[in-house]
Amino acid sequence: MSGAVWGAGARFAVYYAPSRESAWWRAGSAWLGRDAESGERCVSPQPEALARPLADLTEAPRRYGWHGTLVAPFRLAEGVTQQDLLEAARKWAGAQSPFALPVEAATLGDFVALRPADPDGEANIRHVASSALQTLDALRARPSAADVARRLATPLSERQRALLIEWGYPYVFDEFRFHMTLSSSLADADERATLVAWWQAQTPALGPLALDHAALFVEPAPGEPFVLWQRMPFQIREVK
Repeated sequence: MSGAVWGAGARFAVYYAPSRESAWWRAGSAWLGRDAESGERCVSPQPEALARPLADLTEAPRRYGWHGTLVAPFRLAEGVTQQDLLEAARKWAGAQSPFALPVEAATLGDFVALRPADPDGEANIRHVASSALQTLDALRARPSAADVARRLATPLSERQRALLIEWGYPYVFDEFRFHMTLSSSLADADERATLVAWWQAQTPALGPLALDHAALFVEPAPGEPFVLWQRMPFQIREVK
């Protein structure tokens, strides 16, 4: 998709997505039933303890594709081109150092996700996300007053409200919590527990996530599935 030109209504996001050749990409894409890079549908597993098809439980994250958010979806600021964004994002990525991120399955409210398994990993990925947001902030359009009002109407702490006003999103910097979503919001605690148990059994063989690149994802038009547009490798800094 290197030559793709997206319409004026497109939104962009900086996500972490496992390498296309990795077992993590295959496992996550299969789980959600969609490969966000190729656009192909995938055959999903079916945990035996589930009473309904897995696809019914993964509708919300399927649209976004297999990812962990670094910079939440945004539109481009006036006068900023898609090439401007791509060049800036590539330059930012080239200054990041790769690292391994151990993860574990957990419930976050009413949904299930992968989360960093230790404080060091949490701190490392938070630093990467904060760096990306600060670097690309000037290229992002400010959220509309309606978007801000909608978010302010949800339960937020004072710190989150302040971040929303200043940065357009409440879950950044010290409020950032890296996660890779595995389910829609699920009211049934037994379903959540089944999904967590299934992933707890998978993660030892899959190992830690290799944080060696980021990816630009695009929502071509409001409500459409997000697609992986460009992968941007991290580089190892030279020690002098």
